[in-house]
Amino acid sequence: MIGKLTGRIEYRALDHILVDVRGVGYLVYCSERTMAALPRAGQVCTLFTDLVVREDLMQLFGFITLVEKEWHRLLTSVQGVGAKASLAILGTLGADGVSRAIALGDWNTVKAAKGIGPKIAQRIVLDLKDKAPILMAMGETNANVSEPASDCEIIETLVEIEAPTRSGPSTTADTLSALSNLGYGPADAAAAVAQATFDLPKGETSELIRAALQLLAPKG
Repeated sequence: MIGKLTGRIEYRALDHILVDVRGVGYLVYCSERTMAALPRAGQVCTLFTDLVVREDLMQLFGFITLVEKEWHRLLTSVQGVGAKASLAILGTLGADGVSRAIALGDWNTVKAAKGIGPKIAQRIVLDLKDKAPILMAMGETNANVSEPASDCEIIETLVEIEAPTRSGPSTTADTLSALSNLGYGPADAAAAVAQATFDLPKGETSELIRAALQLLAPKG
C-alpha cells in the first residue's frame, strides 16, 4: 500500500501530476484544491496517497493532509461515490468544509460539488454523519508540500485513523470530548461543534463549549 510520496514534480496536468521518486515516476491524481496548492514543476512535494487497484486499472490519488485522505477513503466507501466524485467534493469544499457539512447534515452543500446529485448527497450525509467527529478531532495535520526533502523517499504505509493524532489536543477535540463527557451523542456533538466553530472561528475551548451547549439546549 503506497501511503505517502515525497519526490520532485516532473510535470503538472489539469487533474494529475507526475512525481519522480528516486527515478521512478508516479502518476498521482488530485482534486482542484490540491492541484492549486502544489508547487510548480521541478520542485519537491509530499503527498499522502491512496492506491486504488482493480482488475483493469491502478490509480494513485494524492492529498496534502491526512484528514483530506481519510475523508476521501470514507466518501468512496459510500455506495455510488467513486474516486472522481470524492475529488469533486473535496475540491469544492475542502476537508474542513466536508467535515462541517456532514456534521450539520447539510446535504445541499455537498450537492454543490460537480456531478453530485441530491440522492447521493443525502446518502453521504446519512452514512458518514457519525464518522465526522473523529476527523473533526484530528484537525488539519498539514504536510508541507513545498519544503524540499533531504533525501527523496517513498514511505509505504497503510494509515488507519482511530483517534486524534495531533501532538496536543486541539480546541475542537477538547470541545468534542467535553460534550461527550456530558452525555451527548457523537453526531449531535459534532453538529453543535461545527456550528459553534463557524460562529466563533477564533473562540477558545470554553467559549466553544458554551456556544455548543446553547445549540444543544432543548428549544421551547
